Amino acid sequence: MISTYKNQFYYLFFSFLFTVGLSSCNDDVFSTNPDNKLSFSTDTLSFDTVFTSVGSATAKIMVYNRNNVALNIGSIRIVGGKESYFHVNVDGSLNENNQFESIEIRANDSLYVFVSVTIDPTKENTPLVIEDLLTFETNGVKQNIQIQAIGQNIKRLLNVRIKNDSTLNDSLPYVVYGNLVVDSAKTLTLNPGCKLYFHNNANLVVYGNLKASGTKEKPILMRGDRLDNIKFSTPFPYNNVAGQWGGIYLLWSGATHVLQHVNMNSGYVGIYLFNNDRSSLPSLSLTNCRIHNFLLYGLIVQNANITAINTEITNSSSFSVYLNGGSHEFAHCTIANYFNNSNVQPASRDKKPAVMIMNLNRVAPMESRFYNCIVSGSSENEFSLATRFENQYNGTFKNCYIKKTKASELPQFTGIKWANKNDTVFKSIRYDYEKKTYFDFMLDSVSPARGIADKTIARKYRFDINGNSRMADGAPDAGAYEWKSNKE
Repeated sequence: MISTYKNQFYYLFFSFLFTVGLSSCNDDVFSTNPDNKLSFSTDTLSFDTVFTSVGSATAKIMVYNRNNVALNIGSIRIVGGKESYFHVNVDGSLNENNQFESIEIRANDSLYVFVSVTIDPTKENTPLVIEDLLTFETNGVKQNIQIQAIGQNIKRLLNVRIKNDSTLNDSLPYVVYGNLVVDSAKTLTLNPGCKLYFHNNANLVVYGNLKASGTKEKPILMRGDRLDNIKFSTPFPYNNVAGQWGGIYLLWSGATHVLQHVNMNSGYVGIYLFNNDRSSLPSLSLTNCRIHNFLLYGLIVQNANITAINTEITNSSSFSVYLNGGSHEFAHCTIANYFNNSNVQPASRDKKPAVMIMNLNRVAPMESRFYNCIVSGSSENEFSLATRFENQYNGTFKNCYIKKTKASELPQFTGIKWANKNDTVFKSIRYDYEKKTYFDFMLDSVSPARGIADKTIARKYRFDINGNSRMADGAPDAGAYEWKSNKE
């Protein structure tokens, strides 16, 4: 009996060895059958706009051998060779001629191929389309992957200090490294269509005046300079992740700042207006602006006068709007904070409200007026008025939608639509790359902010941030966006 068990054991053991050996032999025997082809994770590799001479992050292609036999790839090459703007890396190796030969890939295995691009400066202001082919040849069969990128010339601003009144135009994008500094009492003017791309930790520091005069057709852009995606497994744009650059710092007590049709996003701080001189207050005007997705704050104002019209200030890990000293007027603004409703942010939101009005420090006399605004977010309390004697605060809050733990009975609040738990205010309040959804602070069709605006104020600011008439249906909405039917 024992002998029988031994014989069965040896039979199974040697059968196992034979199977493993056969499998190993199969991996050493390469198919010469042209029908055994490669498979790829994509047939076209596209890069977003690439700044000339700056280069881009690397993109990945997966090469699969889905056959039950090993393959020897005769060559992997970029057709443009060493003169190509593109560069190929095969399993960690580079070749100056962009060509590799005799690459083995086992049965049912895969191979990593990486492609990067660097585009030389040209004399052209308009974007340049760059194309090439990545070719794989196996057993006489050629398989191609199209590679394409758009190259854009830029102007570099490396630790530039502006010592005289200066203007930046829209002829080429600017990439800011370090700090772009405006000297005291000098004015930096940004013309319509001007684009400022800030490198990591780069800032715009203004000791003078900032005049950013965009239009609906040609808005001014301020954002990070990463144009690529942050991951390979679930790629999503760096531009949707807060903290890609520093922020805008306005630091002169005698300044007059005017921003119109300015879109800024995904830095540490949107606008930081700080002044310690209670006797001299700078002014800031925001019209049709969008300040979105900042790692710390959206708008900080201390001892300054601010007017914000048709402006969206959304998503930050702390206050979206902080006001401390001075006169503040907000009309038809959307202030909302759903920072946590994203699967890509490097920080979580704390419990600070979207709007904080602080009148407890020794600051300049304060006055706050909010007309036809929306204050909302993912927290239970998105509005806070911190002052010693609330009923004496010099404030007017009229015809707004406000999310607050408890409705205020103060006389400063009139015509307020206080939030309910199950309200659907906006079209989208989250970012999910896989589901292809992003924050959209236009009003939902059932939004409680619809039709609640004061008509006198709405007529004064007749068009919303997108140029839509507020009075078209006779019932203007609160916030920066007037609701429109999809059929319109």
